[in-house]
Amino acid sequence: MTALTLSTSAAPGLRADAIVIGVAKGTASGSGDLVVAPGAESVDKAYDGKLAGVLETLGASGAEGEVTKLPSPSGLKAPLVVAVGLGAEPEKDSSFAAETLRKAAGVAARTLTGSKKAVFALPLGDAADLGAVAEGVLLGAYSFDAYKESGKDPRAKNGKAPLAEAALLGGKPRDAAYKAALARAVAVSEELNRARDLINMPPNDLNPEAFAAIVQAAGKEHGLKVQVLDVKALEKGGYGGILGVGAGSASGPRLVKLSYTSSKAKKHLALVGKGITYDSGGISLKPAGHNETMKCDMSGAAAVFAAVVSAARLGLEVNVTGWLALAENMPSGSATRPGDVLRMYSGKTVEVLNTDAEGRLVLADALWAASAEKPDAIVDVATLTGAMMLALGSRTFGIMANDDAFRTAVYEAAEEVGEPSWPMPLPEHLRKGMDSPTADIANMGERMGGGLVAGLFLREFVGEGISWAHLDIAGPAFNDGGPFGYTPKGGTGSAVRTLVRLAELTASGDLG
Repeated sequence: MTALTLSTSAAPGLRADAIVIGVAKGTASGSGDLVVAPGAESVDKAYDGKLAGVLETLGASGAEGEVTKLPSPSGLKAPLVVAVGLGAEPEKDSSFAAETLRKAAGVAARTLTGSKKAVFALPLGDAADLGAVAEGVLLGAYSFDAYKESGKDPRAKNGKAPLAEAALLGGKPRDAAYKAALARAVAVSEELNRARDLINMPPNDLNPEAFAAIVQAAGKEHGLKVQVLDVKALEKGGYGGILGVGAGSASGPRLVKLSYTSSKAKKHLALVGKGITYDSGGISLKPAGHNETMKCDMSGAAAVFAAVVSAARLGLEVNVTGWLALAENMPSGSATRPGDVLRMYSGKTVEVLNTDAEGRLVLADALWAASAEKPDAIVDVATLTGAMMLALGSRTFGIMANDDAFRTAVYEAAEEVGEPSWPMPLPEHLRKGMDSPTADIANMGERMGGGLVAGLFLREFVGEGISWAHLDIAGPAFNDGGPFGYTPKGGTGSAVRTLVRLAELTASGDLG
């Protein structure tokens, strides 16, 4: 991963391949003229104070995500200046939003693929801004090329290695707040990128057993307790949902419990992740064109895994337990059929009307297992329904909960870290559609509002008196299009930063 350093040096004197600066649409005069953002004053001086005019001549407008390159004048040791748009200039006495800085740093890091070193002279008002820029660099420079012949460097992206080093100007190397912000950014970004790696891995290499082994290795590295329930243990325990989903695959299912404990903890947060390592739809086979990216159906489990390890690396004063419900959903002679009835871990029976509504089945068992420990709150994460993508698009995840105040708290945490989300209701009238003449409940209900129906199903398996939220990340978990901001093509690591923030808020007693 890109090496980060904090520097108080002036940009002109630093040797690097490029200097990254920010530019914005000016608002002070009302003219909308391009302005050079704070942090790049010395670079502007090297252009005799005419940098904004030169950039405008080259077509720069300051729009978010816009990149303009220009050669450096003789006063700079770096041969290239990369100007990244920050959008509208903030009002007087205010600063650029953290997410704006995060995106700008990500765009620049991606643009500088193949470079050895870059100097980032973006506007830093405080340690939080430094953390945002650091995250943007580390997430934007991400590359997944493990399966490509990519020359001498196995990390190379299209024959070029990711940006090797970034010096962040304005950071204070000896300031405790700045050092803490950098350390947090590195820990969370490394684990988020690990989640991206898992999501991008082909399903022939990442089955439930392999995923569990990766978690076990990470547990040893970071001092976490890991318990893996294999098929025999699941059968003995009566985990009918997980077993039913994995019944058609040659790769048996697993339920992985990953525990981080703090001696100073006063609260316990449980995280539950859907981990379908490949989803064919089972007997209710997905149509052609819908299978190609189904390796990403374990994104929820990857997010939970990354969040628990992040909590450990950050030494948060909270107990965090991750439950990874891992299975492969395949059609075969042993697969669960539409019409079958499964007895869940809770004892409740479920009539399976559609085997492609499998995520809620594995989550139901894991939610009940998590509830048995009586945590203060449970948050589950899943690429659960296409209906949520229809409702919110490809970049926003939905939030449902059994408590409005808790749902709001989760939404605010997501907004704070820059993950687009939206609070969704759980309309009681939709529950009747899951009534079954054969079992306690069916795994399908009304077609309209299918994402909400799935949330209502999951609510049935949350223990009484426990605050619970459900994040449906079906849209933002996997990016089919081109990269943007700090988001790459492929696995994104959606919800990792929200979960980490929830753990921090729980530790401080500020969650809900």
